[in-house]
Amino acid sequence: MQDTPESAIAGPVDFEVPALEAYLSTRFGAAALSLERISGGQSNPTYFVTWGQRRMVLRKQPNGPILRGAHAVDREHRVLAALAETDVPVPAPLLYETDATILGTPFYLMDRLEGRVFHDSALPGMAPAERRDIYMAMADTMARLHAVDPSAVGLGDFGRPGNYFERQIARWAGQLAQSTGEPVPHLAEVGKWLSDELPADDGSTAIAHGDYRLGNLIFHPNRPEVIGILDWELATLGHPLADLGYCCIPWHTASAEYGGILDLDLAASGIPTQAEFVDRYFSRMGEGGRLEPFHVVFALFRFAVIFVGVADRARLGNAAAADAAKLGPMAARLAVRAREIIDGQRAW
Repeated sequence: MQDTPESAIAGPVDFEVPALEAYLSTRFGAAALSLERISGGQSNPTYFVTWGQRRMVLRKQPNGPILRGAHAVDREHRVLAALAETDVPVPAPLLYETDATILGTPFYLMDRLEGRVFHDSALPGMAPAERRDIYMAMADTMARLHAVDPSAVGLGDFGRPGNYFERQIARWAGQLAQSTGEPVPHLAEVGKWLSDELPADDGSTAIAHGDYRLGNLIFHPNRPEVIGILDWELATLGHPLADLGYCCIPWHTASAEYGGILDLDLAASGIPTQAEFVDRYFSRMGEGGRLEPFHVVFALFRFAVIFVGVADRARLGNAAAADAAKLGPMAARLAVRAREIIDGQRAW
């Protein structure tokens, strides 16, 4: 790996830094580069890029072979560009580069937003009123996203409309069947329950983020206001209740289970109950709808199968994150939480 004396590099870089410098020079003029890797994990490698006075974020595909349809940075850029013209808060996309010879893979650049990202759903150190406002802002922003007409912003062909849950259950059950590890207790049963309880398709279609949660939102530095939705890697056309159900997972998992809030005193913390959060979302959507146990069970099943895949890749030695092997047991915990909902062990 080479760099220039003017470059300041933090973290591992999976491309030749001089190539990025040459590229940026042709687009924005000569300047000094500062580069910091901020994520990779199971997702797309992401870097803070400072080019002179310009502060940006670079997202690219991981190097090497990837699964068909995975790490589609072109789709990420496309949805950002479409939503930039709406009231949905997203980082402004700057450019998308298809030439993989420059950095080894396609990539795109977007504006860097200055704000706060909360990775702990308990929001430690905050006053109860601020915690509540943060959660309600998360609900409001999701409703704004789902209120956008995909066709009106050029995303009418961003996915397949209709029968979303039926297709998704088949997809994730198929991936579970292909797992090379020991069967996860209850997980196949949860998949069968979902197939048996599949609700009739109501035709609802929205721009679904696919990973809408607190940690993928950036908030204003001082106010409980979402200024950007991040990480659009799984975005597609889907049912809005899939995003809502996924966002409700923390109310059904404990703090040791991927950062849930089930074991918190919500009244004392200021965090709204699931019912309050869901009511806020529907009040902003301006139309009828109802979150059912099915939707949260589906979210837990999907998330559990993702963890099964992470564990499979860890056993084969090709997981993206160094701690992937530690995430495998999470699938079993999520399966238990799904069964608890199915069996009515907790008040809905």
